[in-house]
Amino acid sequence: MDFTFTEDQLLFQDEVKKFLVNEVTPENIRASWETDTGRSDALWAQLVEMGLTGFTVPEEFGGLGMNAVDFVLLAQECGFVALPEPLVDTVLVAVPLINALSDDAVKFAWLPRIASGEAKVAVGLSENLLVADAHIADLLLLQNGDEIHAVTKSQAQLTHNESIDPSRKLFSVQWTPSTATCVAKGDEAKKLIADAFNAGVLGAAAQALGLTQRMIEISVKYTTDRTQFGKPIGSFQAVKHRLANVAVPLEYAKAVVHRAAYSIAHNHPDAALHVSHAKLVATEASLLGAKNGIQVHGAMGYTWEVDMHIFMKKSWALNNTWGDVAFHKNRVADFVLADGAKIGSGQTF
Repeated sequence: MDFTFTEDQLLFQDEVKKFLVNEVTPENIRASWETDTGRSDALWAQLVEMGLTGFTVPEEFGGLGMNAVDFVLLAQECGFVALPEPLVDTVLVAVPLINALSDDAVKFAWLPRIASGEAKVAVGLSENLLVADAHIADLLLLQNGDEIHAVTKSQAQLTHNESIDPSRKLFSVQWTPSTATCVAKGDEAKKLIADAFNAGVLGAAAQALGLTQRMIEISVKYTTDRTQFGKPIGSFQAVKHRLANVAVPLEYAKAVVHRAAYSIAHNHPDAALHVSHAKLVATEASLLGAKNGIQVHGAMGYTWEVDMHIFMKKSWALNNTWGDVAFHKNRVADFVLADGAKIGSGQTF
């Protein structure tokens, strides 16, 4: 596996980061909490204009035809700004799921509309009891046992559920499965469900990297500005160590997440193992970033006035979505403890 990103990939990441940092500010995020949907049509239109909603849509349907390796750096930047809009789930989960369906009618009906920004799609799998952004979705792709159903908003009843992260909009969905809504079943559906779930896990892991980096930067700035005994508190060794203890696992987690993206893009047989490993190390780093970030902020770290809590709460939320810690530890343990497992240098991180 070659983890070296191309010059074009790095350049696109830099441009997307500049855009997101300017447009998705903590002030704008707070303002979105006061709106009915919690989402910005204007921001989504800008993402469409940049080609991001059609990033993984095949070129024949009006997209860019990219893959998970191309997008993983952009997903990190979405985490860096705590982007409320469902871009990551759209690009990594919904679009590849639709594109992999054997039902061409669904592809032709929805992929061009997703790329052009005319339609939004939400995915609900059994591992996630609640469906994120179902309230703004024109189409819901829902799991029912070993089946996948394409359900329009008019065919479903949504019930809002509060999240610890005010930017996350979660809904329980009630609907009646039928042959008319079923777009995949049996072995085909099982594989699609597994692939979609792994893609969702990758998206959560990549965003966790960005969140961790942002919490480090917020904490460094605060400890530079805040003084005690006539000196910035960031000059004290105990404070430096807390932030260094976050930076180290973050750097180690990056390669693991990038490996997971490569595995998904190239249909690696151990993709499930790799994404579980990625989510474990990435969310562990983000949780530590939240904990130590709060501590170096002192009592201010717990207040809504401090930007830290926006990124902290998203970290907490991502830790328990697309499979919790126990689920992913069990997937890794099944591999490591199996007879004849290929572990060690050159095999595992």
